[in-house]
Amino acid sequence: MEKNAKERAAALLAEMTLEEKIYQVTADMIFEVDGEYEKKRNPMHGSYRNPGHFMHHTREKPAGPAEVTKQINEDVRHSIEAQPHSIPPIENGEALHGAQWGMCTNFPQPIGLASTFNPELVEEVAGAIGRECAAAGVRQVFSPVVNIVRDCRWGRTVETYGEDVKLTGDMGAAMCRGLQKNGVIATPKHFADNYGAGGRDSNYSDTSERTMREVFLPPFKACFDAGAQSVMAAYNAWEGVPCSANRRLLTGILRDEWGFEGFVVSDYSGVEGVYSAHRCAENYPQAAAKALKAGLDVILPYDSYGAVLEAVEKGYITEKELDRNVLRVLTAKFSIGLFDGPYKNPDEAEKTVRCDEHKALALKAARQAVILLKNNGVLPLKKDKIKKIGVFGQSANLIPIGSNYSGPYGTPWQGDDAPAPLEALREFLGDTVQVVFADSAEIEKIAPQCDANIYFTSIIEGEGSDRSSLKLPDVTQFKNRDGEGGLIVDAAKQAITDNQEQSIKKMFAANACGVVVLQNGAPVDMTGWIDDAGAVIESWYPGEQGARAVVEILFGITNPSAKLPLTIPKSVGQLPLYYSYKPSGRGYAYCDSDGKPLYPFGFGLSYTEFEIINAAAEARGGGVEVEFDIKNTGCCDGAQVVQLYLGTYNCGVARPLKELKAYKRVELKKGETRKVALRLEKEDFAFYDEEMRFGTHNARHRLMLGTSSDDIICEFEVETKNGKITVAQ
Repeated sequence: MEKNAKERAAALLAEMTLEEKIYQVTADMIFEVDGEYEKKRNPMHGSYRNPGHFMHHTREKPAGPAEVTKQINEDVRHSIEAQPHSIPPIENGEALHGAQWGMCTNFPQPIGLASTFNPELVEEVAGAIGRECAAAGVRQVFSPVVNIVRDCRWGRTVETYGEDVKLTGDMGAAMCRGLQKNGVIATPKHFADNYGAGGRDSNYSDTSERTMREVFLPPFKACFDAGAQSVMAAYNAWEGVPCSANRRLLTGILRDEWGFEGFVVSDYSGVEGVYSAHRCAENYPQAAAKALKAGLDVILPYDSYGAVLEAVEKGYITEKELDRNVLRVLTAKFSIGLFDGPYKNPDEAEKTVRCDEHKALALKAARQAVILLKNNGVLPLKKDKIKKIGVFGQSANLIPIGSNYSGPYGTPWQGDDAPAPLEALREFLGDTVQVVFADSAEIEKIAPQCDANIYFTSIIEGEGSDRSSLKLPDVTQFKNRDGEGGLIVDAAKQAITDNQEQSIKKMFAANACGVVVLQNGAPVDMTGWIDDAGAVIESWYPGEQGARAVVEILFGITNPSAKLPLTIPKSVGQLPLYYSYKPSGRGYAYCDSDGKPLYPFGFGLSYTEFEIINAAAEARGGGVEVEFDIKNTGCCDGAQVVQLYLGTYNCGVARPLKELKAYKRVELKKGETRKVALRLEKEDFAFYDEEMRFGTHNARHRLMLGTSSDDIICEFEVETKNGKITVAQ
């Protein structure tokens, strides 16, 4: 951080009263943004949930960017005028896959962004999100989520970048760079290891320190190295201490080891949970003191002024100790220019939010996020050979953004030029093809009449939606008397239940030329129908332009290039399942399962073919470079994600059989050949030894080059000894 920001913060802190200091470490959030709003809002708080999040839920027409910006400006003005030292508040919000203060550009959910294996693209997306946040005056966002998924039953899998440490760290760092360069404070979360056994959200973590340091902490470190100025503590406890009050995490590792100079915020009501959930304090004031002394700096989201004041008055925390927390908050405010430019231009917000450039970027991201999992020659569909196409599944009529952190509170996201899949199909096919959208009950009648059929799956995923089953759920859809679809029940509508698995099987039984388009946030169990499927596309929730991207891939306008950022199991009984497991003393299978996934990490098909030849590895510049030629030998232009994995052995400790260490998305014209190099630095060979000392210890390593974690094309032997790296010839 700038030295000037620290100096200005320290000078201001020296003039502040205890009351002012306490307000800087407390926050407020008010849901009802109406005529009574200013009377309810306490302008003294230093952190505030932006009102734009709540301005829409009682209105027929959503508030536009200019209106939201004016309200936030008024918020800030009210605070500056009320503060004895004119300290502006940090207006905060969410931004997992788009600025969530209104109807902003909606990009693919994070699990889809991870599938691009393209950090440069993700940084570009984050830049657009940052611009739309900053345009309205939202200066801190609680993003990205860099928790590692080891059990996909966790409902928040959709918010993550998957199961891999390297990929998650790269994607999280890219998001932080894109946000921070726009003066928006990135807040990676949830620190740390935010779910427990069985994928249960926020449950107690019994993760060992070795696993914590090898798996769950590195992505956070990558975010801080990329400039993130804040971090959100997790709800769960680690080693018996709630993360919100865990001195080992928030001071020992975060600040003393990593040198983090930013500020720590609690998850919503996380500090209250120190006593109410974890029962590690007698009351709220004690819990607040424990958290602030441990290294947490801002208590979110509601007014906790009284609790902190009581903590000081009763001696649970001293004013001098509190000064450390306040200084970190003030330094961040100065560093992003909040004091020097607290207000935003409503007209500029109108020009920025959902501008043509951002919508085009949403389409570009969706094109690279959609994965082709299976194709028995069904795809790409030929527009000139199809006269009639059948479409089934209620999500065909919904914009594929997912319900998780999509749009403002209490109001569905909506926007112009954002079609549902059915609309995108009709838009693309025009009058030349008959598109029939029908109930699943009509599949056996309609599917045989069509040249091709598409089933769009439905599932609700996100925070608070942990699953015990991975199968597609039965879906209830509603139709009124006029036959129009809807999602709101009233007396004039009847419910129709769709057993999705049975419907998919009926579709393929009626006509082999069919495609399943998965719209989901985490893996689903496909074993009941995958053998019958002609083609399967994993689209995740691809965002506001995602329907167009899916249609382009269905008809070969875009060649799919995305790869799986996590392992897809055959069934829930295999969980937890991930590719980077450590050696087993007996085996990995059950008596009724071979232990292998349905689809491995890094997997994804293309409409063209690629060949990797002339691969060679050489120790160079203190690291290792793997060079190879890659050729597009197929029938069309395309992109391949080449992946380099590392396995370590003869090192005194058990290491994962393979870990992703480098990758590159390579675009190639039909027939084109390109030379590519992937480099590993000395640190990429480092690990924790028996004494938990991190370094490049004496060991043997195997480098594995391939196109997925299971598709390894060639291998190289490497040795690290006495600080020197050699490659076997």
